[in-house]
Amino acid sequence: MKKALVVFGGWDGHEPVPVGQLCEAALKRNGFEVKMSDTLDAYCDGAWLKTLDVIVQCWTMGSIQREQLQPLLEAVRGGVGLAGCHGGLGDSFRQETEYQFMVGGQWVAHPGNDGRRYTVNIVDQNPITEGLKDFEVRSEKYYMHVDPAVRVMATTTFEDYGDALMPVTWTKTYGKGRVFYTSLGHHADILAMPQSMQMMERGMLWAAGQWQTEMGLPFGKVYCG
Repeated sequence: MKKALVVFGGWDGHEPVPVGQLCEAALKRNGFEVKMSDTLDAYCDGAWLKTLDVIVQCWTMGSIQREQLQPLLEAVRGGVGLAGCHGGLGDSFRQETEYQFMVGGQWVAHPGNDGRRYTVNIVDQNPITEGLKDFEVRSEKYYMHVDPAVRVMATTTFEDYGDALMPVTWTKTYGKGRVFYTSLGHHADILAMPQSMQMMERGMLWAAGQWQTEMGLPFGKVYCG
């Protein structure tokens, strides 16, 4: 049986508990044994982390101690998958540049704040996005700094910023580990939208090691010493 860890906490505005529960339910219906944790101390046992197939993080902002961060980095670099959404993965531990490098991006701003209507465009058909068409969201629209090495699967356009094309969903590798991220999921109801949840669920499965033949590696592979 594949094993997953879901770590939730940080800023309450991103509803880490219900978002974490949505991820837990998706993993369980795919046969995973799931451990839930509301503390970053779950990352301290590096040997145990390396027995996992995927780590899902729902932890916005905050700080992380070296004894928590280093085992996480080493586990993913060694082949454990990592997945998350919105600020729970893409706006965590703002002072930790190596963490941001692992994720593939970092939140910068959300012009218009919550309730902005925008279109998510599917730009890469693969097992994560299969069957999805462009769809509309009313939520925060994330403007991010993004690693050019990521494989982009969905985008949106910031018309008020020179028609800047911004990645919404991507994959990358960090060492031997697979990383999946989507900026959707400001609140649990946005993550629960069928299109968002399909990408999140399939992204977690991909990060855990499924679809090696169909999707292949590397995706935007970068060297991590």
